Amino acid sequence: MPASKATKDRAASAPQPDALSVDPAILYFGTPVVLIGTENEDGTPNLAPMSSAWWLGWGCMLGLNASSKTSENLRRSGECVLNLPSADLVGSVDRIAMTTGSNPVPRNKIAMGFRYVADKFGLAQLTPVPAEAIRAPRAIECPVQMEAVVENISDFGAKNPRIRTRLMAVELRIVRVHAHPEIMMKSDSDRIDPDKWRPLIMSFREFYGLGGKIHHSTLAEFPESRFRPPVKPYETPSSG
Repeated sequence: MPASKATKDRAASAPQPDALSVDPAILYFGTPVVLIGTENEDGTPNLAPMSSAWWLGWGCMLGLNASSKTSENLRRSGECVLNLPSADLVGSVDRIAMTTGSNPVPRNKIAMGFRYVADKFGLAQLTPVPAEAIRAPRAIECPVQMEAVVENISDFGAKNPRIRTRLMAVELRIVRVHAHPEIMMKSDSDRIDPDKWRPLIMSFREFYGLGGKIHHSTLAEFPESRFRPPVKPYETPSSG
């Protein structure tokens, strides 16, 4: 539908902000941190921090490094717990930020300085407790814990020259939600009160709450420029 004369007049008279054409190495504008609990092949718990997650209804989409232990566990077991840490658990998250449950450490993570840790719950100083509908572990200190089963796994960005690492997109169906009483509304025991819930946010690999930056991120010490692929914006790889 064409713009009205009034809309055109407002656009013509409004101050126009400057906008630069930029080339960020990553597009990591800020999402809640998730600690994914999965079960290893030997029955031990695994815990992995990530923040490429979003929700629709009782469904969730995850974006994961395909070489991670969490990805391996999801493909094998088909289930996980999405533990949502509050901002005051930032130290627990940061302690395991540069660790992996994969042994040997995947080559792409060696380059970033990751190290193998078998007991990531212990290193994070968090407590694994059984889920109710699945076998994956919950982190009881996290104010929100969502039990989930895998609906679909697909490659992500396989044809995108701006993505360096093999990634996968995981569609989850949430089957049960647990929440600490102190973040619930007094008037409705099934509703989380946004005035009480203080999620931990990651934006461009730094930790934030709902206000300013709250903690230095060891993950951010790895140079962001190393994520940049050799292809420039809007270019495609040579076919020759």
